[in-house]
Amino acid sequence: MSIIDYVIVMLQSGVSSLASYLAAHVLLCLVPAFFIAGAMTALIPKEAITRYLGRDASKWVSYPMAALGGFVLAVCSCTILPLFASIYAQGAGLGPAMTFLFVGPAINILAVSYTGVALGIDIAIARIVLSVVFGIGIGLIMAFIYRRDDQAHAQAATGKGAFAARASMKGALVIFLLLLLAVLIVGTLKVDLFTNTHGKIILPFSGADGWQAALVRLVPYDASQGQEGVSVQGVLLIALLGLIGLTSWLGLNNIDEGFNAWSWAALALIVLTLLVAALQITPTPNGPVITITGRFVGELIVIGAVVLVAWKWLDEYEVQEWLWETWRFVKQIFPLLILGVFLAGVVRVLIPAQLIETIAGQNTLLANLAGVLFGVFMYFPTLVEVPIANMFLQMGMHRGPLLAYLIADPALSIQSILITAKIIGGPKTWVYVGLVTVFATTAGLLYGAWVDGTSIWLILAGLAVFLSLLILSLWLVGRLYRHAEVSAETQQL
Repeated sequence: MSIIDYVIVMLQSGVSSLASYLAAHVLLCLVPAFFIAGAMTALIPKEAITRYLGRDASKWVSYPMAALGGFVLAVCSCTILPLFASIYAQGAGLGPAMTFLFVGPAINILAVSYTGVALGIDIAIARIVLSVVFGIGIGLIMAFIYRRDDQAHAQAATGKGAFAARASMKGALVIFLLLLLAVLIVGTLKVDLFTNTHGKIILPFSGADGWQAALVRLVPYDASQGQEGVSVQGVLLIALLGLIGLTSWLGLNNIDEGFNAWSWAALALIVLTLLVAALQITPTPNGPVITITGRFVGELIVIGAVVLVAWKWLDEYEVQEWLWETWRFVKQIFPLLILGVFLAGVVRVLIPAQLIETIAGQNTLLANLAGVLFGVFMYFPTLVEVPIANMFLQMGMHRGPLLAYLIADPALSIQSILITAKIIGGPKTWVYVGLVTVFATTAGLLYGAWVDGTSIWLILAGLAVFLSLLILSLWLVGRLYRHAEVSAETQQL
């Protein structure tokens, strides 16, 4: 194969990955997720979350709230750092702050939704549960090790009063958020209610099968590798996304100044895209067959309810702020997603599948450590790590090391380590890095063992051994710490 042919194969692989990414089932997850993220950021008062993170708050409240804060605030691995710096400077305890830093990017609505669609609901649930549990563990350990420093920091914090602030939400906002979540659920849940057929329409455009054959020739794909290729419906959706980008740029960039014709055009195109994605379009010689499913009917009803609630019960500035935050998320993340997915397809051609199988094809300690280290040195922005993970999964990586990578990637990138060290100091940061490495590796091993069919009792026994060793280590650290304090007091006397 010549160099030119090799380059063409790489480009075709990249385009095929993009086509799979922009398929209907992904858009039905991704588009609502952006709107949910925007609503959470714009409509939920941050004080409603941060006021529970103070050092003096009950641990039964502060740590769960810190773990769930990232989900509610819809933070990504980029925006988590300034938020972490802010709440820590305002007097948040070191433990809850570190839990927030670790868990936030891992379980934000965008990452969780896309992980479930692209990699499977099992790994999405494992990512949520293990990130929350181990994130709380990391925070508690950091608070225990640095309890003296944490007390001094709390006393010196100038913005501590911010954590006593009160905030509440009106009922219409809660209903609005639930309806947005329903748009996501209806679009992604695979149950008979949404997959049943309620009618078919044949459009009078002959030769649709020829269009599909031309697309397959233009962009070949390998279904055994999880690739979906380019479909006629996919081309239509990509065209609609292009129109959404153009109209949103003209209508949502300055939405805070009011609606214009482009704003309404963008919103109409978004609704149309979701409805088209909810249909099944099958090319035939007689024309495209449009299959109306329960998913289409459900999306039509729920989107109508969203529009009604926004129109009747939300203030205009609330809608404007919601749309502005949503568009900000899209501008910040979506271009990187497109680039990352395309590059993942290109890299698929460059990396031999045998290499991935050799390094991380089994659920071993070294394989899970390799997954963690890959997250350190090969950082990808929020959501981009998912198509990269999907590529490795298709190339033979075990799901255990894959989860270790997904948990470590947002927390242990080089830039995150450097910025965290600037905020809390180098020694604390390296303890945090070590804890994340240990917990992410353990998460991968536990989940991988479950995937391999290991008895749940053996997994729980292994977890008990891990926790016992951890408690023993903390006891030794505490004893050495107290010994050092006694020695220092004796020297002062």
